[in-house]
Amino acid sequence: MNSSHPPLVRAAARNNAEWCAAMSRSHGVEGESREQAWAAPARTPMYYPDAVTLVPGADPAALLARIDTAAPGASVKDSFADLDLTDAGFRVLFDARWIHRPASEPAGPADLDWSVAGDTDTLRAWALAWDDGNGDARLFRPELLDDPATFVLAGRSADGRTAAGAVASLGDHVVGVSNVFARDGGPDAAWPGVLHTVHSLFPGLPVVGYEHGDDLAAALRHGFEPIGPLRVWIRPGQN
Repeated sequence: MNSSHPPLVRAAARNNAEWCAAMSRSHGVEGESREQAWAAPARTPMYYPDAVTLVPGADPAALLARIDTAAPGASVKDSFADLDLTDAGFRVLFDARWIHRPASEPAGPADLDWSVAGDTDTLRAWALAWDDGNGDARLFRPELLDDPATFVLAGRSADGRTAAGAVASLGDHVVGVSNVFARDGGPDAAWPGVLHTVHSLFPGLPVVGYEHGDDLAAALRHGFEPIGPLRVWIRPGQN
């Protein structure tokens, strides 16, 4: 971990855990935050972990005791990349980096009409654009609209089509951004509008999140800096 930013890494991990909790609640799964980790006793929605560590050096045995390790695809977000879950049958799914951008106005204005999704039709159009035909649009349920800390950001083109989007998660002293997409041009096309909208909604808050691969490179091009490693573990099982 980048030792110069431990408070930011912890803040990013907690913010991400709160977003995972909100997504899980929208699917009827209730998790619990404790000192070392947030965890859910039942399988969480697709792409979302069953546990997120909140501090370095979490106890692996205590963590795994709080989730259903028998469920196919049980997973753990190792927020400080300091766990070894191989003896419990887990393998590394991917490594990534927490990212941070100061609370400053983006360099460029939005080139789409950006707003917060406030009804089920808008959310459905956003989810279909995010999914891009992969069959996972139902992951984003209407219950998310009732979560006071969740803001689904939609960028519409002149013809009213959802062309880009993201999710902003309001936390203590930070705002987390995830699920950044654009139908054309990838995250590089989405980030200016996303950052402009986040700055308009939360002008005094720094932006955090995590990315890897090409998506990380795109975030760095738009003013983010990497602040620490994270790792996602998965326990393969029979589907």
